[in-house]
Amino acid sequence: MTKQQPALQQDFIMSAMAAIERDVEIAIQDLARMVAVDTSFPPGLGYDAFADLMIELLAPLGFHFDRVTVPQDLWHVAGGPAAGKRTNLIATRETGHPVCGLYYHVDTVPVAPGWTRDPLTLTIEDDKLYGLGAADMKGTIAATLLALRAAKENGVPLFYDPMLLLCTDEEGGLHPGIRYLAEQGMLKGHIVNFNGTAAPRIWAGCFGIFNLQVTITGHAVHAGEGNRTGAGVNAIEGALPALNALLELKPKVASRASKLAPPPHASGPLRPQLTISAVNGGTAGGQVPAEIKILVSRRYAPEESYEEARAEIEVAVTDCLVGTDLRLAIDLVGHLIPTDDPDGPHWPRWQKALSLGFGYRPEDFSKWGAASCSDFGYVQKAGFGPEVLLGGLGRPESCIHSPEEHTTRQDIIALAKSILAYLAADFAADCIPENSN
Repeated sequence: MTKQQPALQQDFIMSAMAAIERDVEIAIQDLARMVAVDTSFPPGLGYDAFADLMIELLAPLGFHFDRVTVPQDLWHVAGGPAAGKRTNLIATRETGHPVCGLYYHVDTVPVAPGWTRDPLTLTIEDDKLYGLGAADMKGTIAATLLALRAAKENGVPLFYDPMLLLCTDEEGGLHPGIRYLAEQGMLKGHIVNFNGTAAPRIWAGCFGIFNLQVTITGHAVHAGEGNRTGAGVNAIEGALPALNALLELKPKVASRASKLAPPPHASGPLRPQLTISAVNGGTAGGQVPAEIKILVSRRYAPEESYEEARAEIEVAVTDCLVGTDLRLAIDLVGHLIPTDDPDGPHWPRWQKALSLGFGYRPEDFSKWGAASCSDFGYVQKAGFGPEVLLGGLGRPESCIHSPEEHTTRQDIIALAKSILAYLAADFAADCIPENSN
């Protein structure tokens, strides 16, 4: 390598950074197309269509594709609707360089009441980009496409071959797509998980979560026969003691504290949570309701036992129905295990890349965990890790999982610059761990 080559490569990077700012509107067009594909989970009906869109957008960049479908018996809850195929897409571009996995979950939460804009149409207002999944996390895919196009068009040599992992069912499923890929040995290299924040954060790991579907069944009759002895068994009224028991358990759960470092400026330690997330039952005023379904969500700290946390809920509900004519079923319908401290040798360079993109200083970064959850506990358990890098577009004001979810044009630019820098061969080359092997 001549003395002029490093400077020339730096010129390529600077040209690519300028291209990111110039071409951000193309990324916004990509994001609009992604938001328009409804990938809400449940039910998860849009995964095939989203994979089709990703193939269309990534093929001009030289990627090859594998569709990997999670078998139905792993993710489907007995007695529930079959819903759609769990289609995961792996996009690879192998040139002989070390592989860096880039992870995205393609599902969103369902549309919540309260949107004043069409959640499946990207709405642009000044710098803000509104739409379901704009921040969590389709915007991160748009930023990645922006970075990869800029690298290609400006001849930036990459140290890593990017491997895009576009996965299903992160938002509470029984068997998330990344878990299946990890358990099947389909992952390579180290992974950047973009299901994170735009803040200067060093990830310390996170809680787990499980969702229990509590089904209480009585007997339906004409409501006018309700005064007759032995007529119907009202499932909704019979479930009230169980609901009250869950409410009484809620503060007991929240009184426990985790040792996981809380976010900066938090008012106290991270705490477990119990939430009654959904209640469905009854059909009409003229019929005694025969069934009620209660979805119970439990976020548990890494120090807690999943088995003990689940048993605590089951005992509280079961005790309320002893001696009644009601039948009870409790089914696990979603589970993400805790993610351990994901620190590793690639973090210092990823931090430099984030600093370049977002303008952070080294002293801005702090290490903290979260009561929010990740599907990467399964990746660690399968033997890939424990190192996981984290980045993304999340901010407190982004309204993730809420009406009016949004990201910003500037954050997409910043994340794209971070991704480009991290993949580039000539950025902070002395911090690339593979160079010291």
